Amino acid sequence: MNIRKGNPEDMESVLGLIQELAIFEKEPDAVVVTVDDLVRDGFGEKPLFHVFVAEVEKEIVGIALYYYRYSTWKGKTIHLEDLIVKDKMRGTGLGSALYAEIMKQGKRDNVRRVEWNVLDWNTPAVKFYENSGAKILEEWRVVQMDEAGIDSFLEKL
Repeated sequence: MNIRKGNPEDMESVLGLIQELAIFEKEPDAVVVTVDDLVRDGFGEKPLFHVFVAEVEKEIVGIALYYYRYSTWKGKTIHLEDLIVKDKMRGTGLGSALYAEIMKQGKRDNVRRVEWNVLDWNTPAVKFYENSGAKILEEWRVVQMDEAGIDSFLEKL
């Protein structure tokens, strides 16, 4: 297994893993991002995200995609958007290695927090995160506004 920073040439494989995750999370039609979007947004003048890829025999079988946020209480933080491991590679330690790479990045960057979301029904992931020492904040709710919601809100102004 080799874990390294992703590059533009990896984005087709990264998108494939994102689509696998959407299927796993029961949202197979939710992914609208393209390879071109990923290349532009991750490797332009001001990258919006960074990604570690995990390779086995030259095949990308896992990713950890993250970006920086700012907390008014903590300062610079890392948001782990997705930690994805191909189904055939689960249980091999690959996910743990990607997770550790994100924590090492947080240490290198002197962030005060690494944060992410996990679906409550994904019990293997919940147990993994709890066993690693992460706190799952039960009282907080994820809030989102999709494109239709944004448009609807702005039309009411």
